[in-house]
Amino acid sequence: MHRSLSLRTAICVSALLPSAFVHAATEAEVEALKQELIELKQRYESQQKALMVLEQRVRQVEEQPATPAQPKRLVTSTNKPTPPGTGSSYGESLKDDSNNPPKSVENLYDEASGFFGNGAFSFETGLTYTHYDTKQLILNGFLALDTIFLGNIGVDNIKADNWTLDLTGRYNWNNRWQFDINVPVVYRESTYSSAGAGNSTAQSTDEKVDRDPTLGDVNLGIAYKFMDETESRPDAVFSLRVKAPTGKDPYGIKLVRAPDNDSLNVPDDLPTGNGVWSITPGLSLVKTVDPAVLFASLSYTHNFERDFSDISPQQGTKLGGKVDLGDWFQVGAGVAFALNERTSMSFSFSDLISQKSKLKPDGGDWQSITDSDANAAYFNWGLTYAWSNNLTIVPNLSIGISPDAPDFSFSVKFPYYF
Repeated sequence: MHRSLSLRTAICVSALLPSAFVHAATEAEVEALKQELIELKQRYESQQKALMVLEQRVRQVEEQPATPAQPKRLVTSTNKPTPPGTGSSYGESLKDDSNNPPKSVENLYDEASGFFGNGAFSFETGLTYTHYDTKQLILNGFLALDTIFLGNIGVDNIKADNWTLDLTGRYNWNNRWQFDINVPVVYRESTYSSAGAGNSTAQSTDEKVDRDPTLGDVNLGIAYKFMDETESRPDAVFSLRVKAPTGKDPYGIKLVRAPDNDSLNVPDDLPTGNGVWSITPGLSLVKTVDPAVLFASLSYTHNFERDFSDISPQQGTKLGGKVDLGDWFQVGAGVAFALNERTSMSFSFSDLISQKSKLKPDGGDWQSITDSDANAAYFNWGLTYAWSNNLTIVPNLSIGISPDAPDFSFSVKFPYYF
């Protein structure tokens, strides 16, 4: 009897031991998979933010003026003093006199200083095309069963083509103060490319996202000329600009998986503005050195923090938080020449240096976004042609000479003076 009971006990124990070992091993594997899933989700969220910041940085760089001073023109017959060096030499070569310098000389002087003069009101229509092409790995990971994030997602190339229609009104009072308002209308088209279609690195997919013409960020400016040019000093103009977040902001735009490529996520919309208020003080200097006009500018833009109801790019997720775009500096310098009575040409260099951006999700800490800083340098060529005493045609070509700058930007402006 005892011998039979012991035998049964031994058989039961031996049968239970393998099951316990298997159960323990399964729990360990589950815990490891859970930990791996948590890490992958964290990476996914971080890389989604990186794509959002890249879109915002592209928009930020695109909308900044590539030239240190916007080309402007003034034809006057009033009391504006003739710039030093535009007397006998210009008068002889262009058949004019020192009291009334050629229109192209006035063009040079006013486009360099950014000032009109003598109560003039003008309305300017401008059209700008910007092309941006960057090769950059943005995301890591793919969605399994539409819920679990695993693997790697790569965006290998982003091409952006942007058209901006600028409507600008300006008024000058007493040749000292100038007021202006600029209203941009933006059309954007971006193409995202990624390898990995069909689980093959040899195949790539292109997904195009566009944005119908939409209002951008409206901005207002005021300028004051506090120093007039003499033989030993330049003209000096202080300016202050305020930009309002009237355009579509880049936060809360959701990422959508490409239908034929699990390795590519693209935004479902494109922004037309930065989404925050900003203020930009600046200083412009201009000096006539016969037969050229030298000019330089310096400005600083401060972007204010702003709360958003949603800053998450993940579908089905709404996460509020604060955004702090990095401030930026812009410097520029150039030289311009009068070619004839109606035409002038300028060459300049400008550089925009942007600090890193930060995000603060509700209930979380500030997070500095990797690679959100930028250094966008440009070489600019401009032409000013006085079509008539009231209408000027101003083409300008900017070529990016640093990786963060657009490949090129071409604009044509038509300021009309009343």
